[in-house]
Amino acid sequence: MSFNKQFVLAQRPKTNIVPGETFKITQKPAPTEADLKDGQVLLESLYISFDPAMRGWLDDKRSYLPPVQIGEVMRALTIARVLASKSSKFAAGDIVTGTLGIQEIGILPEAQVEKAFDLPSNGKLTDLLGSLGTTGLTAYFGMTKIGMPKSGDTVVVSAAAGATGSVAAQIAKIAGARVIGIAGGEKKRKWLEEELGLDVGLDYKAADFKQKFKEATPKFIDVYFDNVGGEILDMALGRAATFSRFVMCGGISQYNAETKAGPSANFFNIISQRIKMQGFIVFDFITEYAAARKQLAQWLGEGKLKREETIIKGGVASADEAFQTLFNGGNIGKLMVEVKSSEQSPRL
Repeated sequence: MSFNKQFVLAQRPKTNIVPGETFKITQKPAPTEADLKDGQVLLESLYISFDPAMRGWLDDKRSYLPPVQIGEVMRALTIARVLASKSSKFAAGDIVTGTLGIQEIGILPEAQVEKAFDLPSNGKLTDLLGSLGTTGLTAYFGMTKIGMPKSGDTVVVSAAAGATGSVAAQIAKIAGARVIGIAGGEKKRKWLEEELGLDVGLDYKAADFKQKFKEATPKFIDVYFDNVGGEILDMALGRAATFSRFVMCGGISQYNAETKAGPSANFFNIISQRIKMQGFIVFDFITEYAAARKQLAQWLGEGKLKREETIIKGGVASADEAFQTLFNGGNIGKLMVEVKSSEQSPRL
């Protein structure tokens, strides 16, 4: 009998995800082709996406998706391979994406599975989760639909060395804006300037960060793409230009905080500077995914869009390590766990 390793929610975290406590690893008999119903596909995980939004799915409160329940496999986007199919849309061997969760093998209905789309000449399989996947789409829609940068604008992106922030910052550069990226640590700061070509990289951990932030925004901020919330969001409000646009994408600095902190000292600048502050979810633009991917793929193929990945090997057993890496800022670009490469033989 073949077994399926799963990463299951054991208890809801009040603050940080605690390795070995928040989740537990279980092994159950793996589903087989005999378990399939009409319209379903049997999948094996290849790569699992780890994103800040996953922390919000653990809280038992109203949101854009229902919370993961105690005892359930942790929700996650995956690149997977079809092992068997009772769907006319998919065949064994197909590479697909879907929310299979943090497990080795699972069954999904065909409506929740998407066949891998064509990649540009310099593309790679993991782009399906990264720059051309939900990460890239989130950056694309947030920046183009809400931020709407143009030549001459000053754009600031927080968590700019992360999966979404790095794409968002580059989209602003493509639009002709002056772009300032904020990240944690000198290595990331240099990467923003030297690899992504941003105009200014700032290290929020540096002693002189607040002074550098002020010096980098002499004409104030026209577009702020927020991935962190908290104190840096408040600082950005303090440097906001009149009629600036604040793209509210995430708030990773607050996800693990027991008491959430929002803007304080500069909150009323929203009124005095007539700031547009809008939150969004990538699913809001689902009907436009194909066109957005086409544009992102073109930029990637032309070399205008660069990407970096942090891939942790070790499969489902390394999920706790991946969460610690994510929330400790240990990754540059897209963070994934490799369960197995597409070159390895399918599990039978």
